[in-house]
Amino acid sequence: MKKNIFLFLLFVSFNVANVCAQAVSVTAKIDSAQIKIGQQTKIRLQVLVDEGQKVTFPTFRDTVVGNVFLVKAGAPETKKMSDNKVEISKAYTVTSFDSALYYIPPMVVKVGNKDYPTQSISLKVMTVPVDTVHADRFYGEKSIMKAPFVWSDWIGMFIFSILALALIAVLVYFSIRLHDNKPIIKHIRVEPKLTPHQQAMKEIEEIKEEKLELKREDPKEYYTRLTEAIRKYIKERFYFNAMEMTSEEIIDRLTEMNDKEALSDLSVLFRTADLVKFAKHAPELNENDANLVKAVDFINQTKAEEDNKSQQPTEITVVEKRSLRTKRLLIGAITILSIGIAGCLIYIGFQLYELLSW
Repeated sequence: MKKNIFLFLLFVSFNVANVCAQAVSVTAKIDSAQIKIGQQTKIRLQVLVDEGQKVTFPTFRDTVVGNVFLVKAGAPETKKMSDNKVEISKAYTVTSFDSALYYIPPMVVKVGNKDYPTQSISLKVMTVPVDTVHADRFYGEKSIMKAPFVWSDWIGMFIFSILALALIAVLVYFSIRLHDNKPIIKHIRVEPKLTPHQQAMKEIEEIKEEKLELKREDPKEYYTRLTEAIRKYIKERFYFNAMEMTSEEIIDRLTEMNDKEALSDLSVLFRTADLVKFAKHAPELNENDANLVKAVDFINQTKAEEDNKSQQPTEITVVEKRSLRTKRLLIGAITILSIGIAGCLIYIGFQLYELLSW
């Protein structure tokens, strides 16, 4: 009876120990057991344990064994299994530069405080077959090949470069026209030649049509156009270059050939225009109207007798006057062109960076 009880307990103990031993499973696998010199393969260690157990994988410095070199040790990866089990795996990338059949002994994985060895594996490294009989067929290293020119890689940058150059040319032209107070396009027309008096009055009528807009938004433009009309009239009527003279020089020159009463109002007009253009003076609206009337009176008082005669033969006239609306169009066009040029340059720079970074 005692003997049977002893055998039963021994059998139970053996089964319990066997179950505990099966609670941890450690295996080693290799992706490819046969490689050529310099090629790489991976050794994978897989551990099946209860969830929450601590697993420590073996570490290697330079080699796993002999001439089998460690290239990289991956990070452990955990996979959830059934029955509160987890599979933890780790990959070791290895290579070798000597042909041989390598025996890799069991690797030890520590689970908790107990060591669990894997099964042993082997790795066969083969050399590259060399034809030693025909040594003349071995050639040295080839030089670095230049990448072939592919038009599709450059067509976009080429088109945007041409577009950017065209936009820059238009931008420069518009900027010059804006700076010189000229319209976008010159208008050429054939019309009867006007006398200096008629031409001046025509220009003043054009200013009168825009006077409200000019006087409120740009008094400098208003007085610039008004004094230019007077200067052109003086140049054609009195035959001296008033366009290149100061206001005081013009008054002094006219004083020598006209009565002072006719020039007093013109002197006030020039003085107000100089204050507006150079001192940022802001005249009242009624003051602007008064100066316009003074310009008309000066022209009527000083016009020559022949001005009332019949018109001269026709002439070709280049219209260079610019309205306030045209000025706004120029500023808007310059802004749009600047944005377009910036976009083209950004695109070209990005394309160059992409091509040069290859």
